Amino acid sequence: MQIRKVNFSKFSSIRIGGEKEVYIINSPDEVDRLPPDTKIVGGANNLLISPSSKIPLGQLSKNFDYIKISPPYLHIGGATPNGKIFNFTKYHNIAGFEFFQHLPSTLGGAIKMNAGLKEYEIFNNLVAIRTERGWIDKENIEYSYRSTNIEGVIFEAKFKLIQGFQSHLVSIFQTMRSNQPKEPSLGSTFKNPKEAPAGKLLEQVKLKGFRVGNMAFSLKHANFLINLGGGKFSEAVELIEIAEKRVLEEFGIELEREIEIIY
Repeated sequence: MQIRKVNFSKFSSIRIGGEKEVYIINSPDEVDRLPPDTKIVGGANNLLISPSSKIPLGQLSKNFDYIKISPPYLHIGGATPNGKIFNFTKYHNIAGFEFFQHLPSTLGGAIKMNAGLKEYEIFNNLVAIRTERGWIDKENIEYSYRSTNIEGVIFEAKFKLIQGFQSHLVSIFQTMRSNQPKEPSLGSTFKNPKEAPAGKLLEQVKLKGFRVGNMAFSLKHANFLINLGGGKFSEAVELIEIAEKRVLEEFGIELEREIEIIY
């Protein structure tokens, strides 16, 4: 199996992690040959990885970067960047992917966490996914807000093919994202509890702009953990743990992480 060296301090969206060896998966039958507990990294957009971590890492090859129109479905490879999906569906007048314009990472990771914006979620038009064990219908997947029970590697997904790209939604989504910081980040650090948005809770416990070393909760949006330049894994983890502790003590709310940490 092919192995590639990836510098996560440049590749990951948070710019932390150091250089790691990554197993490149070219076909579904290679999954069973991966070391136990291999973590699939995708585009590493919500992944905070320790430079000293020994957990084996895997990534889909470009074999799974594709989009195919096959009425009544749209087939998309798990390694396809979400920005590419947005551009394709806009060009071909396909609805349901308008919120993909600034959705980071690749399709596989977005499905795994049921990514979206407000009521617009990736599962809305999903029909089925293909893992190393074959096709799994949406009805057989447990999913909720930013969460699924999917196990295995997502090689491909099948969506309803709906004509009528809605340009007005793009403008709405751009406005909704206008408060997101430009610095390297992991996107939303915590899921929104039912009691209140996570960013609002972090503001109320005085963490908006709070800094440890070269990591901080953004002044633009408190739920975004940002790298100010040369930020360290330990600094990021410390900030996350401070946030969890303060919100629990102040409001009795246990924040749930939207990001994933590999120690």
